[in-house]
Amino acid sequence: MIRTVSIVPAILTDNKQDYRTQVERINIFTRRVQIDVSDGIFAPYPTLDITNIWWPKNWTADLHLMASNPSNYLDTILKLHPSLCILHAEANEDLLPTFNTLKEAGIRTGVALLPSTYPGNIKPYIDAVDHVLVFAGQLGVQGAPADLMQMEKIALIRNMKPEVEIGWDGGANITNIRALSHADLDVINVGAAISQATDPGAAFRSLVAEIDKNGVVL
Repeated sequence: MIRTVSIVPAILTDNKQDYRTQVERINIFTRRVQIDVSDGIFAPYPTLDITNIWWPKNWTADLHLMASNPSNYLDTILKLHPSLCILHAEANEDLLPTFNTLKEAGIRTGVALLPSTYPGNIKPYIDAVDHVLVFAGQLGVQGAPADLMQMEKIALIRNMKPEVEIGWDGGANITNIRALSHADLDVINVGAAISQATDPGAAFRSLVAEIDKNGVVL
C-alpha cells in the first residue's frame, strides 16, 4: 500500500536571527515543521538552546531532541507543548517515564533510531510511541548524504507496529524523495533541500510534485 506522505521542513540552527528567518520563510508554505534541538553532547554540534525555541500558534510542531538525558529538558518541553516530541533510543536513560509524562500532557511521543540501532532491540520504545523516526543522516548537520540502506528498517518497524507513524530524517532531496515516498513512510523531514534553497517555497512545492508523479516503475 502506498501511503499519503507528508513533506515536513526541518529547522536546525544555533542562531536566534537565523531561526526567526527560517520560521518566517517556512510559515508561508506549510504548517507542519520539525524543529531540531541538540545538547552538543549527544550530537557534536549544539543548536539554539531549547529555551529560545518558539513557533507560530498555527503550526504543528514536531520537536526532535538530540540529547543524552532528555528528562533534563522535560519542564521546558511541557511548557512548549509541541504536537510531537521525538527522543533518541540511544539516550543515556530509560525513556519510558518521559514518554509517559509527555502522553499525560497530551503530547504525542516519538523515538528516533540512529543508523546502528536495530529496531528489534528497542521494541518496548516502539510499542510505547506514536512515531518512529528512521535517522539516516549526520546528527546536528543539514545537507549530509542519505544512508538509503536505512530504508530496510521501515518494513521491520511496520511489522512490529503497523499503525505507527514512521518518519525519515537525513539527506532527503529531489533526487531521492520519490523513492523514499514509496517506501511505506508517513513523513519525510527535509532540511537543506529546503532551508538552503534560494526559494524555499518553490523547493518545497517541487518535492511535493515529485512524490505525486506517476510513472512506469513508481
